[in-house]
Amino acid sequence: MSTISNAVTWFEVGTDRPEETERFYTDLFGWVLREQGTPGASYRVAEPGPEGSIQGAIRDTGGASPNYAVFYVQVADVADTLRRAVAAGGRVLVPTRSNDDGITLAHLADPVGNHFGVFSPPAA
Repeated sequence: MSTISNAVTWFEVGTDRPEETERFYTDLFGWVLREQGTPGASYRVAEPGPEGSIQGAIRDTGGASPNYAVFYVQVADVADTLRRAVAAGGRVLVPTRSNDDGITLAHLADPVGNHFGVFSPPAA
């Protein structure tokens, strides 16, 4: 992932049918995906594409949430970004949390309801 802040650097496709979804994107775009999840929590990460492209993954939702596609903006401070987003009319959809890799993330909606995520990599 890039160290540039405020750039779209990650995407995630959430699906209750990960095999079918992986097959679709592999057939359409030639993506190569590698499993990096845990037992019961599939997370298939796409190998880096051509220079300048962003990385992403297909996440198995297990039917726990609707299917979705979301982009992530890398920011310096997730909590500060949430405060500024709310002040600008946005809403927090998924509060700040950290994953097992130390990435801090949250999901937001802009004032008209578009869903997106923000994240910060682990501290060096």
